[in-house]
Amino acid sequence: MSQRQTVFSPKGPRTLFLASQPYFQWRGSPIRLGFDLMALRDNGYCVDFLTLPIGEDRPVEGVRILRAPNLFRAKKISIGPSPLKLAFDGLFLLEGLWLILRHRYAVIHGVEDCGILAWFLGRLCGAKVVFEKHSDAGSYKKGLLIRLYTGVERFVMRHADAVIGTGPGLVRQAEALGTGRPAFAISDIPSSLAEPDAEGTAAARAEMAQGPDEILATYVGSFATYQGIELLFSAIPLAVRAAPGLRFIIIGGSEAEIAAGRARFDAAGIGDRVSFIGKKPPDRLPCYLAASDILLSPRIQGLNTPLKLLDYLKVSRAIVATDHPANRQILDETTARLAAPEPRPFARAVAALAQDADARAALGARCRRLIDERYNFSIFREGLRTVYATVLGDRAAQPPASS
Repeated sequence: MSQRQTVFSPKGPRTLFLASQPYFQWRGSPIRLGFDLMALRDNGYCVDFLTLPIGEDRPVEGVRILRAPNLFRAKKISIGPSPLKLAFDGLFLLEGLWLILRHRYAVIHGVEDCGILAWFLGRLCGAKVVFEKHSDAGSYKKGLLIRLYTGVERFVMRHADAVIGTGPGLVRQAEALGTGRPAFAISDIPSSLAEPDAEGTAAARAEMAQGPDEILATYVGSFATYQGIELLFSAIPLAVRAAPGLRFIIIGGSEAEIAAGRARFDAAGIGDRVSFIGKKPPDRLPCYLAASDILLSPRIQGLNTPLKLLDYLKVSRAIVATDHPANRQILDETTARLAAPEPRPFARAVAALAQDADARAALGARCRRLIDERYNFSIFREGLRTVYATVLGDRAAQPPASS
C-alpha cells in the first residue's frame, strides 16, 4: 500500500484528488497542485491526495498525502504522457479502489491522465467527477501514445461532471465537444505567495550580474520544446551583438541541459554573456525576477497559459514574449513587447528594450495590476469553490468564515 502522511483534516465532504505528477517539484503542474490542495482545504473539504512517490516532501496542512509505492524505482518522470506514467496509473487504480471501499467520497478529482481513473472510480462509488486539464495534448510530440491519450481525454471531458481548464483555450476544447457539461477556466497564479524583499532582491542581483551597468534578461522554465528554448538560444547571439550591455540569465534546466547550453554559447564565443544559474525555489524566485530588467517568454506551442508570465507580472518588470496565443491569453501590447515567434524578431525586441529604460519602466508599471485584479490565490480559491458547488449543489462544503 501507499506511504501515508496524515495531518489534521477539515470535517467537510471528502475529496479524492488524483495526480500523477511529482509532488513537490519546481514546475507548473506540481506548483498548481499545491494551490489546488490549499484551496480545497480552505473551502472546507477533507482531501486525500494520491500522487507519485517522486518529489520532495511538502506537507499541506489539513490534507492527507498518499504516495503510490515506487515499484518501478523511478527517480524522475517526464512531462506529458509516458509509459512510466501509464504504469503508475495502474497502481493509482488499485489504490483508488482500496480507498473508495474504505471512504465515502463526494468528489473524485483527476488531473490530466488521472482523469480517466477519476471517472471510473467516481462511477463505481457514486461520487461526482471533476477533470482538471493543465495542458494541450497538441503541444506534445506526436505518436501512438499521444493519439491514445487524446482520445481518452476527450472521453473524460464528455463524461465528467465538470471540467477545469487552466486557461480559455483549454476550456474551449471541452466546450467544442458540445456535451453541455460545465467547463470552468481557473487561471494559474504566481508560483509563490511570497513577495520579493529588498535584501533578497539585492542578493539575487549580486549573484546574477557581473557588472553594475548590465541589463539582465531572464528566462525561467524548463527546456521543453514547447517552451521555445531553441528559439531563445538562437536569438541570444543576435541580441548580445546588438546590445553590448545585455546579459542573459537562464533559470531552470537539468544538469545535462545546462552543460549543453554552456557548451553551445562557449562555442559561439559569447559564453561570458549567458549565465545558467539552475533552478530556484518558488519562494525565492520573486527576488531573482525583481532583480532582472527584462523577463522572457519565448513560448511556441500549446494553449495553456505559461505559469512564468504570472511570476513575471507580479514583480512589475518589462516582458518580451512571442506573439503566440498562449502568451496572448494574459499579455498584450500594454504589458509586453510581443515579437514574431522567430529568433531575429525576438532578438530585436530584447535588444531594443535593453536600450530603452523608459519603455521598460512603462511596461513594468502596468503588470502588477493584473495580478491584483485577476491572478491571485483568493480568486483561484473562489473559482474552485464555484466548481464544487456546481457539481455538489446542497452538499457542497461551507468554508470557514475566517477564510
